[in-house]
Amino acid sequence: MPVRLDRLLGITLELMAKRRVTATELAAKFEVSARTVYRDVDLINQAGIPVASFSGADGGFELMGGFFLTRQQFSVDDFTVIYTLLKAMEGTIGSAAASPMRKLASLHPALANDGSRENLILDMSAPERERELVQELYRAIRQSRVVRLAYASANGTFSERSVEPLNLLWEKGAWYLEGDCRSRKARRYFRLSRIARAEATEETFVPRRLPEQADPPEAQGIRAHLRFDPSVRTRVLEQFPGECEYLGERIEVRTVFYTKEYALSLIASYGTKVDILAPDELRDDVIAHIEAIRQHYASKREGDST
Repeated sequence: MPVRLDRLLGITLELMAKRRVTATELAAKFEVSARTVYRDVDLINQAGIPVASFSGADGGFELMGGFFLTRQQFSVDDFTVIYTLLKAMEGTIGSAAASPMRKLASLHPALANDGSRENLILDMSAPERERELVQELYRAIRQSRVVRLAYASANGTFSERSVEPLNLLWEKGAWYLEGDCRSRKARRYFRLSRIARAEATEETFVPRRLPEQADPPEAQGIRAHLRFDPSVRTRVLEQFPGECEYLGERIEVRTVFYTKEYALSLIASYGTKVDILAPDELRDDVIAHIEAIRQHYASKREGDST
């Protein structure tokens, strides 16, 4: 997560710059709880940077005596991977990426040279509307504010949700919000492209542990078995990632369509390059769909000739 990476890097730089710093000071600087600071310091230790913890009135954290972090411990290539990941997300998450990028560039000025990153090109951008959502939800996460969502499920059903946002996730080319859904009383993942409206409220929350439960089935969908001609291989691979099986001179796909309208329009778009192996009802529906299109244009032609 960019939020966690930003904070871990910031805490490490604070420890490098100061003799000793308290959990309270770090919590205030990074707008998190003292408990989160302790967890972050544990992660920094696990990464190989020894942080000593002291109790008492003058207690706090500091780097262990004799240890110092220098840029020579990391190559330009090491930093480039992290820098490029942040750069790819900068257009979406804004200052959340810009701040750690500046810190990394100060450790290795060569990162400012675009030529050092030309071998690794990543694109984690998002449409303008989703960028606004990411940044608004990011603020809500930082401030522990409840958000109200108008959300569309996979089958197109809209519902209003009150959510305690926890993390923003990037997976397989899409952004997701992880949070505790109050109406479902369970942890949920909301795809940002399906969020019609998001509003951060004034209500704050304390993150809690909830049992992770599967969403109740909102719709069974249409389980289809399709066979495609290899001439449409590229499109099929893009449209059904992870669902394709090569069987000699054909490509077979087992997938689920959550609406009949989408299934009919997609299958019809492949014309004679696809066969419906199952279910029989879907084959009949496609035939009826194509016939309805034929009749529509036949009536148009008759109307034009009169």
